[in-house]
Amino acid sequence: MAGKRIAVVTGGNKGIGYGIMKELCAKFDGIVYLTARDEGRGLAAVEDLKKLGFAPRFHQLDIDNADSISKFTSYIKNTYGGLDVLVNNAAIAYKMAATESFGEQAENTIRVNYFGTLALCRSLFPLLRPHARVSTVSSSAGHLSRINGNEPQASALREKFASPSLTEEELSDLMNQFVEKAKEGKWKEAGWPSSTYVVSKVGVSALTRIQQRAFDADPREDLVVNCAHPGYVDTDMTSHKGPLTIEQGAVAPSYLALLPPNIKEPKGAYLWYEKQVVDWVKGPMP
Repeated sequence: MAGKRIAVVTGGNKGIGYGIMKELCAKFDGIVYLTARDEGRGLAAVEDLKKLGFAPRFHQLDIDNADSISKFTSYIKNTYGGLDVLVNNAAIAYKMAATESFGEQAENTIRVNYFGTLALCRSLFPLLRPHARVSTVSSSAGHLSRINGNEPQASALREKFASPSLTEEELSDLMNQFVEKAKEGKWKEAGWPSSTYVVSKVGVSALTRIQQRAFDADPREDLVVNCAHPGYVDTDMTSHKGPLTIEQGAVAPSYLALLPPNIKEPKGAYLWYEKQVVDWVKGPMP
C-alpha cells in the first residue's frame, strides 16, 4: 500500500470532525482515515459516510491514551510507510453547568486537548511525507488575547506565549503551571482566565507556531501546519447553540488540510472560519 496518499482525522465520528471527514472524502486524492476513541461510534460514522458514496477507513485512536497512539502510529507506518494529512480535531469541553472543580476541569482539559494533541503529533510527525499538511482545530477561545486574568501577570503570560523562540517544553511548562494554579484556586491572580478550554486552545494555537518553525528547519520539503477557529457551530460540544452547520465549521480546517504544494502562506498561522488569517498575537479578531 506504500505510495498511496493518506489523511487522518481525529475525533471524526461527529460534529466538526465528521464535517471534515465529508470534505476530505470528497476532495482528498487518497485514503481518508476516520479515527475515534470509541470503536462503535467510529464504525457507525464510517457506515453513514459510505451511504453518502464515500469510502473512508476506520481505526481506533484515543489521543488521551499513549498505547492507542502507539498502536495507531505503528499501523500507519507498517501499512503505508507515511502520512500526508493530519487533522487534529479531537478535544473535550466541560459544559457551563459542570459540577467538577475548576482544578479537575483544568487537569482533564489540558491533558486531552493540549498534551494529547502534542503526544499524537510527536508520534506521527516522523511519518509525515514531503508536502504534508497538518490542520489543527483551535477556537476563537484560542486567541492569545483570551489570556486575560489579573494584570500585570496576564501581560507577562501573553509575552511568554507570543515569544518567537518559545519551545514545546516551555509551552508545556506553561500549561502545567496553569493546572497547578487552578488546583490551588489562584489562577486569576497568576494572570490566567477562568476557562480551562480557553487555555487548552491557546496552547494548541501556540504549539502550531512552534511546530511550523521546526518544519521550516526540517529536511523534508514543504511541511505546513496551521490552526483554525471553525466558527460557532451547532454541535454536541456547543450544546447545539452555534448558528453554523458542521459543514460550515469544516470549511477552514479542511482548507488547511488541502493546501496545495509549495505555498508561501498560510504557514504556522491562526485562521478564522472564513479562511482569513488573523494575527494571533495582536488581533484584531474579526
